[in-house]
Amino acid sequence: MPLTTASAPPETSPGRAAPAGGALLVLGFVLLSLNTRVAFGQVGPLAPVAGWGQGTVTVLGLLPPLCMGLFAPLGALARRRIGEERGLFWASVLLVAGAALRPTGLAGLYAGTVLVGIAVAVVNVLIPVFVRARFAPQRIGTMMGVYALSMGAGSAVVAALVAPVADAWSWRAAVALAVVPAVLAAAGMAPQLRVDRPIPAAAAPVHRRPVGRTALAWSLTAFFGIQTLVFYATLAWLPTILVDAGLSRTAAGTDQAVLILGLAVGGFLAPVLAAARADQRPHILAVVAVCVLGLLGVLLAPAAGAPVWAGVLGIGMGGGQALAGVLFARRGTDHDHVAALSTMAQTCGYLLAATGPALAAALHGATGTWTTPLLALVALLLAGSVLSLRAGHSVTKPHRDPSNR
Repeated sequence: MPLTTASAPPETSPGRAAPAGGALLVLGFVLLSLNTRVAFGQVGPLAPVAGWGQGTVTVLGLLPPLCMGLFAPLGALARRRIGEERGLFWASVLLVAGAALRPTGLAGLYAGTVLVGIAVAVVNVLIPVFVRARFAPQRIGTMMGVYALSMGAGSAVVAALVAPVADAWSWRAAVALAVVPAVLAAAGMAPQLRVDRPIPAAAAPVHRRPVGRTALAWSLTAFFGIQTLVFYATLAWLPTILVDAGLSRTAAGTDQAVLILGLAVGGFLAPVLAAARADQRPHILAVVAVCVLGLLGVLLAPAAGAPVWAGVLGIGMGGGQALAGVLFARRGTDHDHVAALSTMAQTCGYLLAATGPALAAALHGATGTWTTPLLALVALLLAGSVLSLRAGHSVTKPHRDPSNR
């Protein structure tokens, strides 16, 4: 999002005093985090069980990143109008509405997924700003790790349950499981409505180049976009790849749960380790290497080592998704700059990521094998490792604002 001449709001002190702080703050944060990817993780395990065609799976895989890209600017708008706390609460209410609509039929599944995607778009943009504003600087990495760990754990539990529930009842009953964490998220964020939003004090104008004209913003976008493309392509098609390799539908669903559990592990470790250092370039290269190892394992030994490769791939992708939040918080010079970097990277990155499931499906349809799609994802990751290096470190020079580079 362009950010030219603006008045910088006062940087509220980390962990600012608020009625809904302490345990309630952490509880609400965790409950919201548990819910954030639950709905999206259901599609892969359900696809073989529900008998959905390739077109349905492709659309359901495309809608979340497409919506999160198109509606990411709503997060910045919500922050300016009502603040991070209220923005996250109303986003959680929209999550409940979307989760409740999805089990009503195929049309409701599409429409509800759109609503969930819009809600998560707002959450994605606000979380790095919320963490920077409400927690001490030394806890930013830990809280971003808690966010990713909770997100992955919630998705893993539901992903493991959907196939057995669908076999016992129906895919609608399996999809309805997402309503429970959605309601808990809204309840957990409700106390944040009591937080008084600080009134900005007069401040000198901050002269800053539009973020779209800085190498930093585009490097962040490249890292986030490619990591997220790989994430959604894998999430949509891994169970089908494993079923085609000879695994049962239940085993493929279990391996998807292992993948999502790996997301939680990598999502916790990467930001905790990365936030402790000023230079995150080694962490960027590490998560790319782990992702490549997991994809090559799925390619070369999809049946024999499926749980291992799913776990490795999950750790790498989880690390990449969570590391982005640390990069937004660390590279931003103030709350407005963090929001602008986050909004641009997520708008462009999710729109790029939306092509992932369709790209994988098209390559599979053209070649009749999953080898080409998997190799294409590896190539994208390797290219992204070079493009992302600027995002991993601060370029500081005397008398220059790092946000202008």
